[in-house]
Amino acid sequence: AAAGRTLTQRLAETPGVAQASSYWSLGSPPPLKSKAGDKALVLARVSGNEDQARDRGAEIAKEFAHDDGTLSVTAGGETVVNDAVNRTAEKDLKRAESIALPITLILLVAVFGSVVAALLPLGVGILAIVGTFAFLRLLSTITDVSIFSLNLTTALGLGLAIDYSLFVVSRFREELAGGYDTKDAVIRTVRTAGRTVVFSASTVAIALAAMLVFPITFLKSFAYAGIAVAIMAAFGAVVVLPALLAALGPRVNKWAVFHRTTTPPVGQGVWHRVATTVMRRPLPIATAAIVVLLFLGAPFLNIKFGLPDDRVLPPGDSVRQVQDVLRDEFSSQESATLEVVAPEANTTRAEVAAYATALSRVVNVARVDAATGSYIEGQRVSAPSPASARFTTASGTWLSVVPSVEPLSPAGETLVKHVRAVPAPFATEVGGPSAQLVDTKSSLFSRLPIALTIIAGVTFVVLFLLFGSLLVPLKAVVLNLLSLTATFGAMVWVFQDGHLASALNFTPTGTIAVVMPILMFCIAFGLSMDYEVFLLSRIKEEYDRTGDNTTSVAVGLERTGRIVTAAAVLLATV
Repeated sequence: AAAGRTLTQRLAETPGVAQASSYWSLGSPPPLKSKAGDKALVLARVSGNEDQARDRGAEIAKEFAHDDGTLSVTAGGETVVNDAVNRTAEKDLKRAESIALPITLILLVAVFGSVVAALLPLGVGILAIVGTFAFLRLLSTITDVSIFSLNLTTALGLGLAIDYSLFVVSRFREELAGGYDTKDAVIRTVRTAGRTVVFSASTVAIALAAMLVFPITFLKSFAYAGIAVAIMAAFGAVVVLPALLAALGPRVNKWAVFHRTTTPPVGQGVWHRVATTVMRRPLPIATAAIVVLLFLGAPFLNIKFGLPDDRVLPPGDSVRQVQDVLRDEFSSQESATLEVVAPEANTTRAEVAAYATALSRVVNVARVDAATGSYIEGQRVSAPSPASARFTTASGTWLSVVPSVEPLSPAGETLVKHVRAVPAPFATEVGGPSAQLVDTKSSLFSRLPIALTIIAGVTFVVLFLLFGSLLVPLKAVVLNLLSLTATFGAMVWVFQDGHLASALNFTPTGTIAVVMPILMFCIAFGLSMDYEVFLLSRIKEEYDRTGDNTTSVAVGLERTGRIVTAAAVLLATV
């Protein structure tokens, strides 16, 4: 007990710690002791903004972690978890890049059959990634940028650059094979495939730009990265790559690893047969496809929203282990309290006591700590102590409401609503992880119709400008939304319900991070529209040439089916 009090005092005097209290300084309240009685909690509030608190919290955790035979001290809590998550993300990003680049190069060689041709998309990808990193670095000097934007930059930068380069290089080789010299082949490639790439990048950038309407740094950061990487990838594909192709000419096929068999005449390829088969029986095949997609999307109807917590870390991580101990061995959620703040309250102690008593009666409230003592189930269980001074400032007061349920859960959300519904004798604001979840959902869902309108409306306009049609853009938007149902259903079935958790090595929490469906929608919608533009632009090119709708669809799919499939496989690999 003496060592515990000394530890608490040392922590309270540490720079960066606004307040510190513990099982020993608060009069030994039972919830601050583990169920087995062999562990107790020391609570510290670290000052500063989110970045400052995270960095200082990690330093304090290292400084105080020890085992001297009397006390074994380890650290957890929001600031330490955030630091561990950031470090893990940076480490994993480097690891992912070291794996993705060589595998992608091997696949590119397999797709092109030539080392020189395969290196071109990889070079454009590196250009897009480095350019976007530079942009994010400059942007971070004027606004907050989430570290996870780096992950999106790497994945999407490499993926889009490969998509666009694959389309451009394939068209260039096709033009060379058609008898055009290098100069004319480059011009025809940029006029057709280059134009398509510009419009395609526009649809991706628009879909990702919609995240700017949400007042959340995490989503805005993905918008910054996504817009920049789409622009950089398109620039590389329509400016840098044609210059390289003009310099290489027929040498683009140099260092062939294997020689492809002669391309079959138009109208005899596998994709041509697929197209003609579908067009002969459009209604049955379309119905079957829609039924399958809706079946795969059905789990999304049971989605439950949450926020990421320490369980995104590997089970062996020391911070994760501390949080697991808090979850499993303590009866209440001491590190995830609801803070009920009265910032400008001219209150009497009697009013504070009455309000604390009322809050302690709310279902799933384990304890309420206030300037007037601690309360459980409507009764004051301990009188105020010197540590109670932390609840009072010159102008106001605050109360700590300790939940007995998982904070980031439907039960935690219900608790917030009940706490906010308790009549208060003064104006209050409620914070804490559970309140953050409630308010994040409210903020996101209130802006969601605006984001969807922007995506659908601007995409419609861009496709109208590309194809000169009203029906084609409408079809593209509707069918892409339909294709996303499978993505969302899989997301819930795997990551919320926990199927394949052991194979994929993650801990399911029974919820999906509330920002993830929005992020996935913007990325997946942009990418699916990307491939749709590739296909439709070639179909329209054939239609303008022949005027035959059926032939145009078949030839368009024949010319782009292999490219789009290869691009999707490469992007999935990344």
